[in-house]
Amino acid sequence: MAPMGIRLSPLGVAVFCLLGLGVIYHLYAGVLSSRLAAFRQKRTVDLRELLALSIEAAVQGGREVKRIRLEDALEERSKGKTKEGASEKLTLGDLNSHRKMYYLIKNTYPYLQVNSEEHDNSDGEATIWTRNIPSEILNKIPEGKLVPAESVTVWIDPLDATQEYTENLRKYVTTMVCVAVDGDPIIGVIHKPFTGFTAWGMVGGAANVNRRDSYNANNPKVIVSRSHAGKVKGFVQQAFGNNTEIIPAGGAGYKVLALLDVSDEEYEKADMYIHVTYIKKWDICAGNAILKALGGHMTTLKGEDIDYSGSEKNTGGLLASIYIDHKALVNRLPPWDENKY
Repeated sequence: MAPMGIRLSPLGVAVFCLLGLGVIYHLYAGVLSSRLAAFRQKRTVDLRELLALSIEAAVQGGREVKRIRLEDALEERSKGKTKEGASEKLTLGDLNSHRKMYYLIKNTYPYLQVNSEEHDNSDGEATIWTRNIPSEILNKIPEGKLVPAESVTVWIDPLDATQEYTENLRKYVTTMVCVAVDGDPIIGVIHKPFTGFTAWGMVGGAANVNRRDSYNANNPKVIVSRSHAGKVKGFVQQAFGNNTEIIPAGGAGYKVLALLDVSDEEYEKADMYIHVTYIKKWDICAGNAILKALGGHMTTLKGEDIDYSGSEKNTGGLLASIYIDHKALVNRLPPWDENKY
């Protein structure tokens, strides 16, 4: 008997059954889709594991950077101009380091957002992390911390200070990885390929570097980019006086380490780091996370926190300090206009 007492032919019965199956299929598909979406939303990652992976990625990239420099096989070329009009260098060191770092992270966590300074059209690398967490991390951070995977953005700089790399000014060269959660810098790794030193920090966890015992906010030594030291000089002197010592240096990673207690004779010691021009987030995120883990600060020149989600651009300049009243420093800075720099 068909519904409502209607008698159907055999063909009608078949059509009715097919319609019923279609309804059941769509209902089932909807339930399955909802469950898959819920599963994706619940996917998590462990920050302690991400710290260990970030260190391994920076070290692997650093090996390529060092090898290519020592073999003098840079294959240097330009990938365009910076906003200031300087040639933006690209070498085989940048590209090989990118492949090692990017694919190690993506092969381990394919669902994470990973932003790199470099891109290439190769088929990638088959490397996968061993999930070995160094004892130093286990001792300093006894427990892991889970966060939603969709909240994580990874920033990698396969070779910071490429200009200096081409000039063989090795002390400025670093590889860097940063993990941001909901836009906040949480994990930072800065690795020096030519010495093997690696600095790391995790906000709410630990760090393997420390701040110095004292800093001078009244007559500071200010570290700036050597590529445009002249532009920043007037800005700094207007804030802190004409006798302010300005240290030109290459690489954002190097400049952050210059604020810390790093037992490395290559480092000039600075009291703060100022940058007045456009800079990209893979250059600064790792240093920001390390400073934050140690109680320091990195903000725009107007004192605003930098959001490490979305676009790679930071157009607000940069002020980094530690163990100094950061807000008071911001208040001493002259009015800043990004179009002026």
